[in-house]
Amino acid sequence: MTAVRRAVAEDQLSVALGTVGREDVSAEMLVTDALANAAGVFLQQTTPGQGAAIVRGQKGSAVLHLVDGMRLNNAIFRSAPTQYFALVPTSAVERAEVLRGTPASLYGSDAIGGVVQIVTRKPEFETAGNQVRGELSVRANTAEEARVIGGTFDAGNRHLATSFGAEYADVGDRRIGGGDTVRPSGFTARSARLIVAARPDDSTSWSIDLQHAEQPRTPRTDELVPGFGETEPASSEFFFRPNRRTFVHLDGQSLEGALGLDWNVDFAWQRIDDDRQTRDLNAPERTLEENRSDLFGLTISVSQVTETVSWITGLDLYYDDVSSRRVREDIVTGVQTAATPRFPDGSSMELLSAYGNGTWSAGERHAVTFGLRLSDVRTRLPSTSVHNTEISGDVGWVATINDGWQFTANLGYGFRAPNVFDLGTLGNRPGNRFNIPNTDLESEHVVHGDLGIRYRNSVADFAVSVYLLDYTDRITSVATGNVTPEGREITQSVNAASSEIHGVEATARVDIGSEWFVSANLTYTRGDQRIAGSAEEPADRVPPLSGVVEVEFAPESVFGFEAWASFAGSQDRLSARDVRDSRIDPNGTPGWASIGASAHWRPTDAWRVSLELANVFDAGYRVHGSGIDATGRNATLSARWSW
Repeated sequence: MTAVRRAVAEDQLSVALGTVGREDVSAEMLVTDALANAAGVFLQQTTPGQGAAIVRGQKGSAVLHLVDGMRLNNAIFRSAPTQYFALVPTSAVERAEVLRGTPASLYGSDAIGGVVQIVTRKPEFETAGNQVRGELSVRANTAEEARVIGGTFDAGNRHLATSFGAEYADVGDRRIGGGDTVRPSGFTARSARLIVAARPDDSTSWSIDLQHAEQPRTPRTDELVPGFGETEPASSEFFFRPNRRTFVHLDGQSLEGALGLDWNVDFAWQRIDDDRQTRDLNAPERTLEENRSDLFGLTISVSQVTETVSWITGLDLYYDDVSSRRVREDIVTGVQTAATPRFPDGSSMELLSAYGNGTWSAGERHAVTFGLRLSDVRTRLPSTSVHNTEISGDVGWVATINDGWQFTANLGYGFRAPNVFDLGTLGNRPGNRFNIPNTDLESEHVVHGDLGIRYRNSVADFAVSVYLLDYTDRITSVATGNVTPEGREITQSVNAASSEIHGVEATARVDIGSEWFVSANLTYTRGDQRIAGSAEEPADRVPPLSGVVEVEFAPESVFGFEAWASFAGSQDRLSARDVRDSRIDPNGTPGWASIGASAHWRPTDAWRVSLELANVFDAGYRVHGSGIDATGRNATLSARWSW
C-alpha cells in the first residue's frame, strides 16, 4: 500500500487502512464525494463544490492530505474544513486511501487523525508495439440539474506511454429533501491532466504529471443563506472566485539500484489560488482577495523488502511561499482602495525532516513496526519567525492468532506545527467572527493509540478498531471580548485547548454466494475538550454515530445491481462554539437515513450505462456540521464508452 510508503504485505499492516476504488471515484463529481461512505470517514460539506473528510474526529490541517505521496496540505490550510482536496481531477484517480491513526514517523506534521491520499492512474501498456485506448463519459442528475462530461486518451507502448484527461461539470442550485431549492448553490468545475510515464527496463521508471483543476465562481452558501439562529444571511456576497490548483510532479524510481536498494525521488510544485469576493450584508463595499500558496516539495527515500524485514528511510523537504492581496471596492463607483491582506504577504513555511520506519516479521505469527522522525519547521512572517523542532514516532504490532484471525495494536506520538493560517490570518470567519493574528503559537501534540481485531477468509472480511486520541496544545479560536464595527466577534488563535477523542470503527464484507455481496461499516466517535481552563465540554464538530449498509450483485454478465442505506444518529453533544455556529442547529443535529439503488447495463465490452436513484424517499436532512442540507431525491444517468 502506498499509504505506508513502500510495499508491505497486507497481513503485516497494523494500521487501519481503507480504499475507495477508481470505479467509485469516477462516478462522483468530486473526489471528496467518493469518501462519503468510506469506513471511518465522515464527510462534511460547507457548500457544494467542496467537501472535507473528518477522520477520528479531526478535520482540516489535522488530517494530512496527499497526492501520490506529496503533501497537498499547505501553509494556508485551515484547522477547520477546507475546500482544496476537491481540486484533484477525478479522471486522474486510481484509488483513494484512508489511513486512520497517527503514522507520525512516515509523514510528520498534520497527521493527527490520519492520512487521506489520492493515488493517480498511470498509463501502462504490455506490448512493445504502439497502442491507443480511451474513454468518454457523460453524466446528468435531477437534484442539481448537473451535467458532467469527461474523457481520457492513452497512447504508447511498454516503455513509454502518455495519457491526457479532461472533465467539465456544470452544477445547478441544489434541490434538498422535501422539494425546496437552495440558492445560490450552483457551481462549475473544470480540470485537465497530462502525464508521461516511462519504463526503460523492468527496474527503472519515471513520470512527469501535470494536473490543473478550478472552480471559477463557487458560492459559499452558508454565508449567503440564513442559518440557524439567523433571520438574515451574514453576507450579501461570498464567492470563491476562483479556487484553483495546479500540480506538477516528477517521479523517479529505481528498483534494486545502488547498494541493491530501492530508490525513489519525487519533486513537486503545487500552486493553490484561494481568491474571494465578499461583502457583508448590505455593506457599501465589497472585498476582493487574491491568496496564493506555492508549495515546492522534494522527497528522497530508500527502501528494501525481504522475507523477514521491510524498511524505508528518507528525507522530506518542503518550502511554501504565500502571497496575499486585498482591496475594498465601492459597489457604486467601483473605486478600489488597498487593505490589509488576509495573510501576511511574503510569508513562508519550511519543513525539513528525516525519518526511518521498518517492519520485522518475528516468526510466523508476529510482525512489529517501529519508526522515528526528526522534523524542523520554520514559519516566517514579515514581522517574526516561529521555529519548531519535533521528534515523533510510532510503533505497531500484528499478532496472527490463526489462519483467519489477527490482533493489531498501534501507538503514535505526533504533532502539527502552526502554519501561516494559524499565525497570521486577518479577516472574517464563519459564525459571524473576525480573526486577528497571533504569532505566539507552539506546535500541537497528540498521543494516539488503537487496538483492533480482524478476520479474513475467502468469503468474509471483518475488522473492528477501538482508539483513543489525546490531543494537547491544540490551537483554537478564542473570543477577545471585542467586536468589529460591523458587529462581528473578534477572535484570535491560541494554544488553549486540549481534547480527548475515542471511538469505534467496524467494517465487514461477506460473499453470500451467486455473485452477491453484503458490506457495511459503522463509526462511533465521542470527544470532550477543555479550553483555557474552562469547564470540560463536548469537543468541536464531533460526528455522530454513522454508517452504511450495501448489497451488491456483481455478476460477470450484462447487468449489475447495488442498493444501500446510509445513516447517522443525532448529535446533541455540542461545544459552545458549535452552538454559535450558524451551520449547526443549537438544539442538535437530528439523525437521518437515506436509501438508494443503482443498476448498470453493459451491452458490449465497450459500453456501460448506469442509472442511480439516491435518497429514494426524499428525506430532508443535514449532515452534522455542514452548511447546506443534503440533496433530495436524485436520479443520475451516466454512460461510458471505452475503446
